[in-house]
Amino acid sequence: MTTTTTPTVTADLAISLDGYIAGTDVTLDNPGGNGAEPLFEWIHNLASWRERQGMTGGEENRDSELMREWFDATGAVIMGRMMYDTGEKFWGDNPPFHTPVFVLTHRPRPTLVKEGDTTFTFVPDGIHSALTQAKAAAGSRNVDIAGGAGTVQQYLEEGLIDELQLHIVPALLGAGLRLFEGLGPEAGRRNLEPVRTIATPLATHLKYRFVK
Repeated sequence: MTTTTTPTVTADLAISLDGYIAGTDVTLDNPGGNGAEPLFEWIHNLASWRERQGMTGGEENRDSELMREWFDATGAVIMGRMMYDTGEKFWGDNPPFHTPVFVLTHRPRPTLVKEGDTTFTFVPDGIHSALTQAKAAAGSRNVDIAGGAGTVQQYLEEGLIDELQLHIVPALLGAGLRLFEGLGPEAGRRNLEPVRTIATPLATHLKYRFVK
């Protein structure tokens, strides 16, 4: 008898202590928004992150191990069109995903095939269609809802995320884009159970599983 493994749907995000995942005034030339540097600068010198960008060197530490764990476990990615548009120029010809990526959009375009096994498929017919396609592409690996906040919120409200990992950076942004802003009451009624807590000098890594 063949056992079919259903992919785990994850959301894995860096977030400030006051709940922001981006700064203010996010634009194509300023994808993180103003004041958001602390959310991402801790990642840039990790060995696993540099590896993923085709670079050498970097710090081999617990943070790097957690980043590598995410990379190795992820078989497909879903993102919103804004995240794609703000990242397209920065990612270049060899984006860091190395998996199929499904982009939610009202402006469809042909699938883009990039170096390093990254493909971008543009999905105009909603979050459920994107998730079905991503699960088929991921096989036994995870499907990660990469962002932005609006995309993660849609999947949270529909109860479609199985695990949530937050990398809480010791910084207060004060303004910007909040991850949990405007979630409906149904999302708030879902129970979470802690999976692990790992604290390092760079971030506190919290992983939760939603109780179905």
